[in-house]
Amino acid sequence: MKYFIIILTIASLGSIAGGFIFDTDYSQKMIGFGVVGLFLFVFPLFAYYRWKDKDFRDYMLTKENLDKMRENEKHKF
Repeated sequence: MKYFIIILTIASLGSIAGGFIFDTDYSQKMIGFGVVGLFLFVFPLFAYYRWKDKDFRDYMLTKENLDKMRENEKHKF
């Protein structure tokens, strides 16, 4: 999955760069496909890959988590 995301990122950035560098009839389409590739494929896959084993409740502001943060602040000083 990691290498697939890297390949898609390089392909999308290459398409965007190619659209800016090469002056052809379809250069704007190359830029557009590169942007669409980044935002519809690369970013969601990257987010899934990074967050698949995480528990979302650890990042919510619940009373227990607020109490933990307050305890950690007391121990720092």
